[in-house]
Amino acid sequence: MQLSSLLNTIVNNDTLHARWLNTLSLMENTGARKISASEDPQTVTYIILKHAAEEHRHAFYLKKQIEKFPGSSCPTYAGQYLLAPAYSKYYLNQLDVQVCRYLKSELNISGAELRFAAYLLVTYAIEVRADELYPVYQDVLDAVKSKVNVKSIILEEEGHLEEMINQLQQFSPEWEKHAAVAVKIETVLFNSWINGLGEELGQA
Repeated sequence: MQLSSLLNTIVNNDTLHARWLNTLSLMENTGARKISASEDPQTVTYIILKHAAEEHRHAFYLKKQIEKFPGSSCPTYAGQYLLAPAYSKYYLNQLDVQVCRYLKSELNISGAELRFAAYLLVTYAIEVRADELYPVYQDVLDAVKSKVNVKSIILEEEGHLEEMINQLQQFSPEWEKHAAVAVKIETVLFNSWINGLGEELGQA
């Protein structure tokens, strides 16, 4: 199932579009909460605080975009206000679990060190995905002259990816090897999510 095909179906239906925005908001919020959960109370850095704040803002911004569709309220992240809710909630949580499992096995780390390493790899994989997903979404929005736009998110996500690479370079001389594993795990989970969206929209 092609992402652009799914997005065309979603963007051309206000109810689906509102639930899509709410689903993206859920994912941004989940990411922000995971970043905050990984913080060490004493050694948390400016970059980590900035990143968590910006992910929270993305979640709020996407939620606010729903107001452009009168009558399509999505007040919470309950399943009826999301697209493919089970897949959407499973995606990021399972990415975290599988990356942690890899890090424990490969680097034999635990505790705060594991939480920080998982933050780096999981966030890197998500930023790689965001750099692909949001521009495709924006192209679809532009094509139909939608009132919604995600250009500000695209700019910030590009900056986040650069920041994650800088942090990973400091974390390990083998960061590219570890990052490739995280991206491979994310790709499988992302494809499962897309398939779930396709099933819900009757395009599978």
